[in-house]
Amino acid sequence: MRAYYKATAEAPATVTQIDVPHPGPGQILLKIAACGLNFADLLMLKGQYQDTPALPFTLGMEVAGTVEALGDGVTGPPVGTRVAVFGGQGGLADYGCFDAERAVPLPDMMSMTDAAAFLIAYGTSHLALDHRARMQPGETLLVLGAAGGVGLTAVEVGKLMGATVIACARGADKLAAARQAGADHLIDAATDDIRAVVKSLGGADVVYDPVGGDQWQAAFRACKPEARLLPIGFASGEVPQIPANHLLVKNLSVLGVYWGGYMKFRPKAVTDSLRVLMGWYAEGRIKPHVSHILPLEQVDAGLELLRSRASTGKVVIKL
Repeated sequence: MRAYYKATAEAPATVTQIDVPHPGPGQILLKIAACGLNFADLLMLKGQYQDTPALPFTLGMEVAGTVEALGDGVTGPPVGTRVAVFGGQGGLADYGCFDAERAVPLPDMMSMTDAAAFLIAYGTSHLALDHRARMQPGETLLVLGAAGGVGLTAVEVGKLMGATVIACARGADKLAAARQAGADHLIDAATDDIRAVVKSLGGADVVYDPVGGDQWQAAFRACKPEARLLPIGFASGEVPQIPANHLLVKNLSVLGVYWGGYMKFRPKAVTDSLRVLMGWYAEGRIKPHVSHILPLEQVDAGLELLRSRASTGKVVIKL
């Protein structure tokens, strides 16, 4: 089968032929139809992600496909079931083996492309805003990187939770995508003073930040008392340092969010969240924004879209 495979630390990952795997105990074999790309994939290729697997490995964190076989001890989902899975690796291939307990059956109306773009982005945003920040209707949510894979879903989820959403992104096209997702106010990160604009709108109760760097600093200074700040990632490449004395003076809370970590220590929080999100999808209230669909042979081009921030929403590789 074809796989986007990284064999050694020195050699780049390439599309190559490897054997079809066999499901082990507790696993399912999935015929993969689509795989969503994530910024974490770029970090994993450089060995800089917190969950980078041992070499060799096949890249691809989240997939959608059809169950082909069950490993020992697995009673479901049955062969033939369409599912989405967050596997952490192994998704950029024709077939993959994943833990059966992570498989999420798909609603009949959900396409494989939507499913491959769904779990991480929507899961992160809903868990962050609902479970971590306990955001309430009427609060003001500032979303940085609001046209990216997770940022755009934070705009959607924030609006569904009753927040006033301020979306910050770079350039007219990305801001248009955020507006389409439901943003009430727009900030162009390339030209606007983020702190000044947010303060002119009354300040932020919740900050959702997958960017870090200077944008974090500006948002930090535009918070209301008792605001909650959610570091989601650091796409800028700069991990901000947080002055504890400022937290004290304004009674601020910083709440780290690593969605994948919940799969290990509190999986029920994830499954409860995904149940809500799948319901919203079935009701037509949310739908993944996929700006690019590419074949497996163009994985490098897809990753470059993420690296250069040329995409909006998600990039999906179709098998």
